[in-house]
Amino acid sequence: MQRRRVVRVPASSANLGPGFDTFCAALALHMELEVLETPGTFAVETDLPIAADRRNLAVRGFERLHPADGFTFRITSDIPLSGGLGTSAAAYVAGLVAADHLFELDADVLALGTELEGHPDNVAAALHGGFVVCADGEAVRFDAPDGLEAVIVVPHEHCRTKAARDVLPDEVPMADAVFNVAHGALLMAGLVTGDLDLVARGLADRLHQDRRAHLFPRSAELVGRARELGAIGATISGAGPTVLVWTGYEATGGVVEALRSATGEWAEVLRAPFEPAGADVRAL
Repeated sequence: MQRRRVVRVPASSANLGPGFDTFCAALALHMELEVLETPGTFAVETDLPIAADRRNLAVRGFERLHPADGFTFRITSDIPLSGGLGTSAAAYVAGLVAADHLFELDADVLALGTELEGHPDNVAAALHGGFVVCADGEAVRFDAPDGLEAVIVVPHEHCRTKAARDVLPDEVPMADAVFNVAHGALLMAGLVTGDLDLVARGLADRLHQDRRAHLFPRSAELVGRARELGAIGATISGAGPTVLVWTGYEATGGVVEALRSATGEWAEVLRAPFEPAGADVRAL
């Protein structure tokens, strides 16, 4: 009998303003990986413009735990492939979870995914869902408060993650570090208590967004206009250029229309609710 696993993993938006490489949220866009035992054959089957050999990130995740020989990997996804929505983390997590479940390894998927990805935030959100705070090699997870929704603006032009990281300094002024610590605390307090006014205040950042603005000026401008367009606020998603727009549920419809009018042809506007569920695996 052929062994078969299907893993479904959410997209994610990291940093969330002041929480560089530590805060992240899962979003209700998903990739799906089916791993089928095919003795004597290795294959990657997908319609996506991604590697269809052992360079594939899901395969690399799988092979961190077990050789991929004798397995076929079928991949589908509705997560935009570039833009800061955790596609690489989702792929690594999917491969790791598939191998872990197939071979009953009880692996530390968060640690292994962090090793592959280079930072823990997207991995933790993809694995656990909800909102996560990463520290000391662990992730603390909690649900989004009632009434908080998300819209993403995905530009058609992309920005390489390496380029976005290369513009960041090795050190930041003490005042900027203090500012981000304070606003990260406000953001977490607002999310945990459901105080959306605190959430709005807590989205401010002095570490990465302004320093990257020249790489995606239209996205940066949109972050600055978010409240004018009816949103609670907005943040650059991960390394960008996607914008995560935070809204109250009663305002979401109007915000979507305002964003579509503001972006015209240069970006796609999608409703992408915060996703409470993380990676899910089924044996078929």
